[in-house]
Amino acid sequence: MTIALEMQIEELRAELRNAEPAERRQIEMELELALAELAAAIAEQEGTIDAAPPF
Repeated sequence: MTIALEMQIEELRAELRNAEPAERRQIEMELELALAELAAAIAEQEGTIDAAPPF
């Protein structure tokens, strides 16, 4: 899963470099979300968080 997220992040960064001003904010939001997902996935793999619901 992390490899796919890392690839998505790289693609979004490349898109951001060539983005029109109108597209820029949308790509930035997608990149921010992908980075957060990657951080959560890494933390789960390292055991620093438990991804199971609290109930």
